[in-house]
Formats: sequence, C-alpha cells, structure tokens
Amino acid sequence: MKPGPYADQQSPRASRRPWVVGVSGASGTPYAAAVLRGLLDAGQSVDLVVSRASRLTLLDETGIAFRDAHWRDDLRTWLARGADGKPDTFDPCLDDVRHWAAGDLAAGPSSGSYPVRGMLIVPASTACVAGVALGLSKDLLQRAASVTLKERRRLVVAVRETPLSGQTLRHLVALDEAGAVVLPASPAFYAGATHIQDLVDFVAGRVLDAAGVAHGLYRRWEGGLGGSRVGR
Repeated sequence: MKPGPYADQQSPRASRRPWVVGVSGASGTPYAAAVLRGLLDAGQSVDLVVSRASRLTLLDETGIAFRDAHWRDDLRTWLARGADGKPDTFDPCLDDVRHWAAGDLAAGPSSGSYPVRGMLIVPASTACVAGVALGLSKDLLQRAASVTLKERRRLVVAVRETPLSGQTLRHLVALDEAGAVVLPASPAFYAGATHIQDLVDFVAGRVLDAAGVAHGLYRRWEGGLGGSRVGR
C-alpha cells in the first residue's frame, strides 16, 4: 500500500499526550502547584491554562505575578514555593510543560482532535463550575473542559468553595452526570498531617488518584487505626 501524503511529516510532538491543567480564580493556588509538581514528577506532560481571575488570586496568595510573556520564569517561581510560602522549597523541572493563554480560543486544547489524556481543574471556582456545566466556553479553560467532556476523556473538577449554594450543587450534579469526577478540595487528617504542605498534598494526591497518575504525596489508609501516629 502506498503511504499517505503525510506519512513522512509526523510532528516530533505527535506522540505527546499531555494532561491539561486549568487553574481558575478560586482560592487554593497551592493545590494547583502540588498537582503540577506531582504530574511532572510522574513524568507526565502538561498543558497549562491559567485563567485571568486566577492570576489575581495567585498574586494575592503568593505575591507572584503570572505573565504570558514570562510564564516559564513565573511558573518556576510558583512551583518552587512551599504551601507555607517559603521560596525554593522544591526544584521543578518544566521541560515538558506547554502554556496556552487563557484568551487563546484557537489553542490546541480547544479542539477534540488535539491529543490529550484528560483535564484537571485545580482549583475550580463556582463560576468555572457553572461555565463548564452550562457549556459556555467563555475562555480557553472552559472550552477545553467542554471538549474533554464531549470527547469522553477524564475531567477532574476540584471545586474549592464553602458553603455551596443550591445552584452550584445542581451544576456539580450536572458535571457528574456528564462524566466528570467532582472532587471537593477537602483535606483529610488520617494520613498524619503535621504541616500545611501535608494537607495540600493530600488533596493534590486525591486529584492524581482520580486521574490514575501514580504518586507518593500522602500516606494511604491501610486499615489500621492509629497508623497516622506511628513514628511520631
């Protein structure tokens, strides 16, 4: 059989299948940082979308300005910071991260033909939840989430808000019925948390669990009461 006209023109990125990580404007930017570090530590490729609202939250919570023109430097500074605000706590490798501007509706993740593993929205604001549930696609984050659902790929929505209104609860039910994993950013204490980073890593670990990505971010329950106190 004669090869097709594009047989010898395969892109060097053709085999790349990243996770799209969307960061919305909800409080909880340390959760996003921990998920991103976990993906990169697991050798996963990442396509990053940082919403306009989330840049204000990031600036407020960390003092870091996220700029499209300097995204790699800003992302490195962000991911190196611990949940307690201490800089240079981590040493992230950003070799396989691609950034897409939130307003770029022609970006790769805006199309179902763009190959991705799925999408993680961490944290997810109630406005973001509503936009995805209603299919508004007002920016790239919402559009990528809508594409993820229509293509039947894994979508994890780590909603970060309390209390939740009835309208938001209905939106979350709609996302669940559409196939998304609704994962409230709710830390647990059975893993033996002794530091704020432990609580953040627990939520990040549960997000990665939902995505099927291996990690060692928290101590898993093994069926024995008091296990979290062993070794203290």
